[in-house]
Order: sequence, then structure tokens, then C-alpha cells
Amino acid sequence: MKKHFLLLMSVFLLASLSTSAQTANFELANKFTKDNVKKYIGSSRVNPNWIENSHLFWYSYKTSDGNFFWFVDPDKRMKKPLFDNNDLASKVTAITHKPYNVNDLPIKKIEFEKNSQSSFTFEMDDLKFNYNMRTKWVSKIDTVKKETKHKWKSYSPDSTYIVFARQHNLYMMRADDTDSTETQLTTDGTRWFSYQSKGGDTTSDKRLKAWVYWFKDEKKFYTVRYDMRKVKEMAVVNSVANPRPTVETYKYAMPGDEHIGIPHLEIYDIASENWTKPDLSKWKDQSIRTYRPSKTSDNLFVIRKKRTCDELELVKVNTSTGDVKPLFSEKSKPYFNDQMNQLHVINEGQEFIWWSERTGWGQLYRYDADGNLKNQITKGNYVVGQVARIDTASNTLYYPAYGKEKGYDPYYDIYYRTSFDGSNTRTITPEEANHHFSMPKTDKHANYFVNNYSRVDLAPKAVVRDKNGAIIMELETMDLSRVKELGWSFPEKFVVKADDGVTDLHGVIWKPFDFDSTRKYPVISYVYPGPQTEAVVRDFTVTARYNTALAQLGFVVVSVGHRGGSPKRHKYYHTYGYDNLRDYALKDDMFALQQLANRYDYIDINKVGIFGHSGGGFMSTAAMFAYPDFYKAAVSSAGNHDNNIYNKWWGETHHGVKEVKKKIKKQEEVKDSTKVDSPDDEYEITFKSKIPTNPTIARNLKGHLMLVHGEIDNNVHPANTMRVVKALMDARKRFDFMIIPNVRHGFSQYSPYFEKMIWYHFSEHLLGDYRNNVDLDLP
Repeated sequence: MKKHFLLLMSVFLLASLSTSAQTANFELANKFTKDNVKKYIGSSRVNPNWIENSHLFWYSYKTSDGNFFWFVDPDKRMKKPLFDNNDLASKVTAITHKPYNVNDLPIKKIEFEKNSQSSFTFEMDDLKFNYNMRTKWVSKIDTVKKETKHKWKSYSPDSTYIVFARQHNLYMMRADDTDSTETQLTTDGTRWFSYQSKGGDTTSDKRLKAWVYWFKDEKKFYTVRYDMRKVKEMAVVNSVANPRPTVETYKYAMPGDEHIGIPHLEIYDIASENWTKPDLSKWKDQSIRTYRPSKTSDNLFVIRKKRTCDELELVKVNTSTGDVKPLFSEKSKPYFNDQMNQLHVINEGQEFIWWSERTGWGQLYRYDADGNLKNQITKGNYVVGQVARIDTASNTLYYPAYGKEKGYDPYYDIYYRTSFDGSNTRTITPEEANHHFSMPKTDKHANYFVNNYSRVDLAPKAVVRDKNGAIIMELETMDLSRVKELGWSFPEKFVVKADDGVTDLHGVIWKPFDFDSTRKYPVISYVYPGPQTEAVVRDFTVTARYNTALAQLGFVVVSVGHRGGSPKRHKYYHTYGYDNLRDYALKDDMFALQQLANRYDYIDINKVGIFGHSGGGFMSTAAMFAYPDFYKAAVSSAGNHDNNIYNKWWGETHHGVKEVKKKIKKQEEVKDSTKVDSPDDEYEITFKSKIPTNPTIARNLKGHLMLVHGEIDNNVHPANTMRVVKALMDARKRFDFMIIPNVRHGFSQYSPYFEKMIWYHFSEHLLGDYRNNVDLDLP
């Protein structure tokens, strides 16, 4: 009886295990990798090539019928082939005696000839040809010469002069005579306080690229060189370099460092051969950003910003005398929005257009030449994005805005036009979708623009609109029929609340294409914490990077925004993570998944995965450590797990840095303890920053974590991941760890390998599908 009972229990346990484990659908996932899907889709966007000094443009567009080239004249509402593929191929074949695929001609570098709207050159099969659209005549010009890359050349606007660097100093020569005399312009350049792009070079006496910026009138140029001599170094090791491993060192300032790169502005006058070195000093360790007028070189405009990232000032620099005149200043707590912040110099500095969050919403303001506010250009409870076009002939701005249209996803780029005085605001891309904008470069021809728009659940469409937004021509709509035959379907959008119960969060769900509504699916969150962008895609995409294929294994994949994630919303939302850089996004992600599980019965909230890259690698690991009973598995790649050793700008801006003032006591003050502070007192200023890290909470790990990093990542140094590795080993935790050799922050040729490792990790630990195959492509 006892044996019979044990046998029944064994059978029951085996049955339970077999029903709890699910088989990952690797075959379906393989269909929707990037390399496989591209065979079923064509172009998703029209990229117009505007012909100089005209309203005309051409573009190429690929469909299942082939890749074709089109010529468009908006004035005439005319779209026609740039050439006939069969005709062009036959004429080129007559010259080269080689056959070509007429549906996919290997054409490169189409360039219309100067002042021509019908004649252009192109390259094909290492030959350069000319084509005349009127006569349809093809003629061979020459063999394409292998380009000699002269990266060291910095040409003046009219290509009269070339400036370059050698051994950290500047030189100049005439461009029309490569044998002309080189004139040495500086002698004070040195390693790490250099005029050249490779500031740490010690071996080369060759000509190298210089950091110079020419004024349009070609009378002057300027350079901003950084004194990096005291900045500490970082190093990465390439273990697979031949014939032996190599070490790469570079300067890298971290949050709170005593020594950072200090910018120095220097202006050179070609005629007088004089240097002007303005004194821009206002704050210790300040940063600067320069803005040139469009035509003249009399003045240069500079924004200088405090290291604490919360105060800045616009100044006008006289490029001949070096005089510095403050125009206006602004404070923004806790920090300035670097992604949206913008200054536009109008009519050589007669006016300025400035973006500001002074009301909590990013809006545009107009200032006069002396820095006085003339008017607020845009107003409302929405955020204005980067200005796309300024038409000074009609004093009109074209720009995207976010959240202006009620009921729309607040992340969609919806475009508007507005006069400088704030009047005549008009919506010019009204469709509820994410829009892209391209207009002719010259104001005279700025009567039309090409507009591409799409959503994750709307096929891309390209149209031509007039400047008021009316559609005058429809160009292309992406054909999805072939990828739908593969089984693909649109993902779904959703809106949930943040952990505060009132803030809307927007996201997207990807489900398996063999979806069974009676099943329970593990859910995986694809994350990026921001604050400069969120992981949620707005434009149409078939693959959504890894998400579409990952879902086919048998998962529900979710990407959702969170407070602190995006600069496209209110200042409070954007800066929510300040002083809490590790944890701010986690509660919103967790609560969003819980709401979705309440809404959809098919989500198994007891099997939650999370993955991300860079900041997403940091966030996914933090989630595993901070909420170990909720998140069960993670893949974290290239994560900045210890932001104290990540770059200075990131940590000090988004978490914070404190300015510490210590009064310097003079000898007579030591004896007089009753002396009070005065404006003339001197202070020693230092900066402190301390950011919470993942290694400090690694001991909390309960689930299955895979850490991945590129060996020579000089953006997020591998030490970020190694510190987590050490902390986990010290805490006696099991985890997976993979270093990818000879790659930087992106995994380049190893991305497909990495994608398959993601599949295996989540299939094993969320589905219970453990496999023992060694060959990665044989699941």
C-alpha cells in the first residue's frame, strides 16, 4: 500500500511539473528577428533630398516591387520617376558590359549639379556617371577614385583656408595649394590642453583634426579647448587585440571630482593675425556653449552655466576686443532641461528666441538685442520641442509640441507654426500620430514640407503639405501585406497610472502572434529610466528592437513610461528622479505591471521579468535588488550600476551636486573672532556628489540575473558591472555573467548572439524551458 501511494505521488508530481513548465516557441521568435523581418518589409519613411535653391526634391523608396527613385515638384503637384530603372540599367550596361538587377540598382551618391534641376551625377559599379532628366542621356565621367579621407582638414566656408593641428598646436594653409606654406598659429598647445581632437596623443607628428569653428564671413574662426591636464584617467583593455592585448586610456571626469575639463574660448582674426581670449569666468568649473550669428563675425554669443546645473547666463562676446556683455540670466531648480534647452540667434543678434521651463512647462520666449524680454511666443500647459525651422523672412517658427492636443498621447511630435510675436499659431500636422518634418533650406522656398507620420499601431505615411498644413500630395504608405502574411500584427497601446495614483503613464504591449486567451503568460518589462528619453517607442516598428521576437517565445512584453523618464512632459515629471537616481522609476514600473495584470487575465503577475541596456541595465538590476519578491528574472546589459564612476554630467545633473564653500581666513581674521562675513571675503569652493548604487543592495537578490558588458566600453566602463559581480560573489549569490570582447557600449556584431542569450535566460527562468544544446542557433 505504501509503495502504491508513493508511486501515485510521483506520477502526480511529474504531471504537475510538466503542466507548470511551458515550451518556448523559438521557431516563431526566429521569424521576427531583425535580419529575418527585413526581407518582408520595405522603406518606412521618405527622406527628401532638397535640391539647392528650390522647392524640388528627390527620394528613394523600397517596396516589394523594388527600390525606385522619385522626383517631386510640389508647385505642380507632380511626382515622377527620377529615371526609368530599366532604361538607366541598359545604358549603364552598354558602357560597363555588366548586368544589373533593375529592381535594386546599386546606385550611390546622387548629386544634382549646381544651379541645375535636371542634371545630376551618380556612382555605380565604381564608376561615376552623369544623367540628364530631359534627354535621358547617360554618360560616363570617370572612375570613382578611392576617397582619401582628409579628416584633418577644417575648411573655411568658401574653402579658401584649411586649419589643422599638429603636436597639439594650430596651423593654417591655403586650400587651393596643398604645397603652400603652413603658418603656425599657436605655440601654447600641450597634451590634454590641446587644440586637436586627439588631445592625449603622444606619438603623431602628422596633421590632425582641430577643434575650430568658422564664422560664415570667413574673417575669423574660434576654438574651445579644454584643460584636461588634471582630470583623472580611465582605461579599458582589449583582450583579443593582436598580437597582444592593448590598453586604452582616456580622461574621464566623475561626479564630485576635484578636477574637471575647463573650457577656454579663443578667437582668431585672419586679417590681423591676432588672437582674442575673452574672460568668461563667472562660476568655478562652469561649462560654456557657443552660438554663432548666421552671417557676420563681429560677435559671438555664449551661454555659461554653473556646475550645479541650475543657473546660467547668456553673454555677448565682442570677437575683436574680447569684451563680454551679459544679456540675461536664468535659474532653474533642480536643473536645466538639456534635451530641450535651446537658443536661436535671430538677425545677427538683434533678437533671440529662448526656451525656458520658468512656468513648469517648456515654452519659447523672445528677447531683444540687449537681453530684454519682448514677449512670450508660446503659452499653455504643454511642452515645446526643438524648433525645426525658423523663417526670418516671415518671422515664423515651425516646431513640435507635446501634450497640446487633448486626448493625444503626450509624447507624439505634433507640429505647429507661430509668428515671433506669438500670434497666428496653427496646427500643421493634425493627425494623432508621431510626426517628422523636413522643409527646404532657403526661406524663399519654404512653402512646403515633407511630413512622415506613424504610430506603433498605424502604418507609416508620407505626404507633402503646404506651410499651413494642408496636404497637397500623398507620397507613400508603407505596405505591410507581406509581413502580415508572416503572421505579424500591431502591438497594443495602453494607459495606466503611476504609483501616485493620478499621473498617466503610456505604454505598449507585445503579445505572441499565436496568442491563446485561455493561457497565462509571464510578463517582461523592457525598461530605460531616462530622464532624457523613455524606452517606449512612438513610431511604427515591426521588430521594436528585441520586443516583437521576445514575445513570440511565449511572453507578454511591456514597455511603459514612468515619472522622471522624459523631458517631453511637465518639469515635475521630468525631474522626478532628482536626488534618487537609482530607485525613482521602480515603483511606477511595478505598479504599471500590477494594473495590467488586473486588467488582463492572461498576464501571470507571479512570473515577472525585466531587461534593459545602459540605463536600462542599471534599472533592471536595481529592480531585482530592490523588489526581489516581485521581479523574478532580469537581463542587464552595459548598466551604469555605480553612477559615482559614470560621467560627471549624468550624475551631477540628474542626481545632484552640492557646492561647498569654505571661507579662506586671512591672517588678521584668525585673531579677530568677532569679524563678520563681507562681500570681499574669499572662499574655497569644492563640489560633492554621492549617488546610491546597485552593489550596495546586491545582497537582496533572490531571482535569476544575467549581467552583460562590452569589454572596451568607454562610455559606461565595465567596472560598473564588475562592482556588481563582486558584491554578488561576496554575498554568495548565483548569477550569470558575460563579457563581450572588443565591443564598446553597443554590442555591434554580437547583438544577434546577445539576443539569443536573452531568449534562453527568460525561457529557462520564466517558462521553465531548460535546454542542453550547445549550438545557439539550434534551440
